[in-house]
Amino acid sequence: MYDAIVIGGGFYGAAIAVYLKKQRGFSNVLLIERENELLQRASYNNQARVHNGYHYPRSFTTAYRSRINLPRFVQEYPQAMKRDFTKLYAIAKRNSKVTARQFERFCREIGAKLEPAPDNVRSLFEPRLIEAVFVVEEYAFDANKLAQWARDELKECGVEVRMGTRVQCIKKMQNGLSVQCENDMPEALNTRYVFNCTYSGLNQFGGDFHGTQTGLKHEISEMALMQVPSELAGMGITVMDGPFFSMMPFPSRGLHTLSHVRYTPHLSWADMEGVDPYQRLESYHRATRVDRMVRDVMRYMPAIADARYVESLFEVKTVLVKNEGDDGRPILFERHAELPNCYSILGGKIDNIYDVLEKLDAEEFLLI
Repeated sequence: MYDAIVIGGGFYGAAIAVYLKKQRGFSNVLLIERENELLQRASYNNQARVHNGYHYPRSFTTAYRSRINLPRFVQEYPQAMKRDFTKLYAIAKRNSKVTARQFERFCREIGAKLEPAPDNVRSLFEPRLIEAVFVVEEYAFDANKLAQWARDELKECGVEVRMGTRVQCIKKMQNGLSVQCENDMPEALNTRYVFNCTYSGLNQFGGDFHGTQTGLKHEISEMALMQVPSELAGMGITVMDGPFFSMMPFPSRGLHTLSHVRYTPHLSWADMEGVDPYQRLESYHRATRVDRMVRDVMRYMPAIADARYVESLFEVKTVLVKNEGDDGRPILFERHAELPNCYSILGGKIDNIYDVLEKLDAEEFLLI
């Protein structure tokens, strides 16, 4: 009988397993991951941005929580932080959902630092299309170093880890829950608590697990990895707010990601029973759209023409249906009424982990 089984070995699953051992006194915790390494899916295949709120002028709550969470994240994971680059936010003159003045006011309201970019930086942008450029405070993280942190912490605090293992179903027992896996493991794993941290796979279990109450939407997304020219190498750039783009350092590869609001999403669908998002990704024909990304970005930032495309990272991105309109990225934290002591947890950003831990702090766990 385990005190807890955490399903999903991404950053959230690893952090929650460590929290249960260190902060809540769980004696025996098992972490199950379907891949052969930790932090290999959404924790790695993303923009590697540690948000400070600037990205969410249409969702004050998400922006403010990012601004509060960033200093703590940087303090707790300094070994994984990349801070030695200039982060810029540029406001487009046309088709942007905020003006430069509105963006400045928004940053003051959430307490986020910004200042006008110097002329030599401003000159990188096409003045006919960009209203203003600001220097801000925002960082990138190295997913490989976070994975090393996870391996070290899990080992140090005695969390049992089973890799290459996929959970098939979760069932009720008289005194807890039973977890059955698909691989060569005939025995069921018994536990008092289950924490479902499988991101896009949240609703892929059988048995007595009937899925989340909150609606989910999945999207196959493409992050293009680029070797940028020298004048852009020390920068992270976001043009906003609307159908524009971001270019961020990707520390684990020494490259930059290029994403575009119009071209990064390839395919989207509502979460539904019987459709495994990861299987859909596996069968998807991964034809890059980087040429269209670069062609549009060049209009705003001509220097990108000298960038070299390396490859693309394709992954399933999952968001809450209720936040599609405002770009908010709150956590999903559900305790399943029909399956006592089973929790489903999803975060839209890496710094949301502290919102999850606050929710867990408020829970009463009964351990025998």
